[in-house]
Amino acid sequence: MERFYTCSCFFTDNIFLEEYKLHVRFVSENQFRKDYQNILRSLGCESESQFRDVIGKIQAEIERRQNHKLKSAERAAVIKEIYTPLHQHVYHLQESFLAPELLEMVKYCASREANVEGLLKLIQTEAAPRVFRFPVFRKEFCRDLLEELEHFEQSDAPKGRPNTMNNYGIVLNELGFDEGFITPLREVYLRPLTALLYSDCGGNCLDSHKAFVVKYDMHEDLDLSYHYDNSEVTLNVSLGKDFTEGNLFFGDMRQVPLSETECVEVEHHVTEGLLHRGQHMHGALSISSGTRWNLIIWMRASRQRNKLCPMCGKRPTLVESDGFSDGFTMDPDGDAKANVSCSLT
Repeated sequence: MERFYTCSCFFTDNIFLEEYKLHVRFVSENQFRKDYQNILRSLGCESESQFRDVIGKIQAEIERRQNHKLKSAERAAVIKEIYTPLHQHVYHLQESFLAPELLEMVKYCASREANVEGLLKLIQTEAAPRVFRFPVFRKEFCRDLLEELEHFEQSDAPKGRPNTMNNYGIVLNELGFDEGFITPLREVYLRPLTALLYSDCGGNCLDSHKAFVVKYDMHEDLDLSYHYDNSEVTLNVSLGKDFTEGNLFFGDMRQVPLSETECVEVEHHVTEGLLHRGQHMHGALSISSGTRWNLIIWMRASRQRNKLCPMCGKRPTLVESDGFSDGFTMDPDGDAKANVSCSLT
């Protein structure tokens, strides 16, 4: 099995300051003051004590990242030992879980005449430029999966949260979904689509992922700030439950300033997925009632990111890690250099 690595910028870049809705890079206090003190003042961080509080939160986040892989493995071991699933069948992907529309698209992609134009006719909905919406799961499966996730949430098992922007949700590999569910979903059913739709950004060579669910609730996270993903291609599926508002919005690619961007609001329907490029800037508006769960799969292509880290925009310097990590590999042609994680993690 291919061994995956993390880019060293994992520890310094894309640290999200929730209070100020700002992503920052922290290498040293001097660098941080030079780069962000004026910006933070304009956002309300005016006193030295407020600034020291920000630095304290950043240092705590860096420490969390340094311990992330070990803590995640520890949680997974405890979950496996003490947690009893409510619906064991949802951990192993079956075609009966999938929407007929998705199966039809996958079948078409396997045909000799398959091309982008023909696939787009089957997808029908381009919700924003190169953002495609289509049914992914059947309603019955979404119901069972949500019951399983809520059962886990109510258990005493330890829980790792998805990333610094999503405070509520579940990292699915810790719960045991990777091997039997997410990996075959990516390899068998999603990669045939992405190979046609996103061949220009690694969609034809996706070889790893990070999968998690996020939860929005009136008493928890309501929305999600404008951001890009640590992926080449992302699938975002609305699982339910009952909620109002909370549409997604898409801007332009990350290289385009927000001041030059006109955002497009996109409705997110239960059982349907939105497929988009990871570097496509996007966010989620606030829900106004109820609870919403979303399945997020960040799909990575090591052949693409070995040349340029999508998070720091530089040639990656690799750090030893476990599992799929952040999707970098030791390229035999030397496209990635190793010293022995780049992410919105």
